Amino acid sequence: MLSHGLKTAALAAAVAMAAVSLSGCQPGQTPPEAGADGATRTFGSIAFKPCSLTGVAGGKSTEAMCADFEVPEDPRAPGGRAIALKLAWLPATGSGGGTGDPVFFLAGGPGQAATEHAATVNAALREVRKQRDIVLVDQRGTGGSNPLDCLDADGKPLSLEVAEAASADQLAAFARECLAGLEGRADPRLYTTTHAVADLEAVRLAIGAPQVNLVGGSYGTRVAQQYAATYPQQTRSLVLDGVVPNDLVVGGEFGHTFEDALELQTEHCSTLPACKARFPVDTRTRLAQVMETLEAAPVQVEYRDPSTGESRSATVTPDHVVGLAFFFSYAPQTAALLPLVLDEAAQGRYAPLMALSDLMTQSTGDQMTRGMQWSVLCAEDADRIDSVVAGGDTLLGPEVTTLFFAACDAWPHGERGADFTAPLRSDVPTLLLSGTLDPVTPPRYGEAVAAGLANGRHLVLQGQGHGTLALGCMPKLVGQFIESTDPASLDTACLDRLAGVPPFTSFNGWEP
Repeated sequence: MLSHGLKTAALAAAVAMAAVSLSGCQPGQTPPEAGADGATRTFGSIAFKPCSLTGVAGGKSTEAMCADFEVPEDPRAPGGRAIALKLAWLPATGSGGGTGDPVFFLAGGPGQAATEHAATVNAALREVRKQRDIVLVDQRGTGGSNPLDCLDADGKPLSLEVAEAASADQLAAFARECLAGLEGRADPRLYTTTHAVADLEAVRLAIGAPQVNLVGGSYGTRVAQQYAATYPQQTRSLVLDGVVPNDLVVGGEFGHTFEDALELQTEHCSTLPACKARFPVDTRTRLAQVMETLEAAPVQVEYRDPSTGESRSATVTPDHVVGLAFFFSYAPQTAALLPLVLDEAAQGRYAPLMALSDLMTQSTGDQMTRGMQWSVLCAEDADRIDSVVAGGDTLLGPEVTTLFFAACDAWPHGERGADFTAPLRSDVPTLLLSGTLDPVTPPRYGEAVAAGLANGRHLVLQGQGHGTLALGCMPKLVGQFIESTDPASLDTACLDRLAGVPPFTSFNGWEP
């Protein structure tokens, strides 16, 4: 069974992708150069100041205009505690300024902060930004919007080792400790998707935008659908990347969708003579073999730290193997390494696997706000887990779902609206995007949502994984769609040039 620490890293990625952006010019206005002269500028009734946004993984900062926007924590008690939402505005880059209908990009997770992914959004929506302002709103409970982070009595982050418990009871105990650190600064019951939708509408009204275009990734597609259902007249268009149906129990089907992705990876290998000859055993079988070997006898291994290059020693367990395989299945570039890494492990060479497992943990550890994720999942999904086949006879097993919701025994539950899980029925122009190899939001999810959209079009990218917004010519197509709001008119032939990544046959790469 997976340890919760590795499950958390892998599962957090499962509903992840993200970013949000706040835009700003009314028709006829000249968009300011963010940060050009240090001046404060207003967008509607909100005053923005120049800022530099740094991503969770560091790297080049993104220049923007930032603001704090106060909303009541409890909409039913407007005179009660107020919380500040962190906003960022990426002004349109075209000489004519932005139109009156900006783009809100909705972060994934649940638990990602939009402003921490500004660089990714800026690249993926570069064509959109030529005509439109982009608005980033850290969803309440994340980033700079009163985050529901887990702190001890001294205000320091609780040790992650506490959360890496092997049992649901221990994880629930960690959640109670996290909850104690929120006393006096947040009520976790008020940090659901429904509250986030109300916040987005408050921001739209404050900036004076007649309508908004919503671009959501993974969990962000749930937020987009809920907003469109609640405010249909204010929704100009939708782009849903890695689609999450409203009735999906997030985390409930990971065991099965992961297995489907492994099967597709093996099918891809079988079409390539060099790959088929190099890896005669399919990926799923090889993974199971390595896990079984390590279950019988975990192995002590020496390897190089992927960040520092220093020599390290650790015990490799089945958890490391399946956690790495699950996480690497998100993108074809990393999935291409799996057959080789697993084959090396089957020969008793575990150092590459352990180094990559460390790299995975380091790169995903700080991307999710635990408390906010629990507030969403415990209110919207936890009571429905009996309606799904949680894990069954899969590599992840039923424990993956049990531990995913274990904190809900201790975490305060908010409310889910009566129609929350109803499929979106709408004529709002919608572009839906899926990757054939996606291990968590497979194309069939997109098909299910598209069935209720009279003006929708579902694009399935061959050989791609979770999150396709920035791939190939997709930024151009998204830009064209948001301007025309006519998904049927898009010429998508350029997507045919995207191909899957051949599996590595050695650490030098794939066969030429």
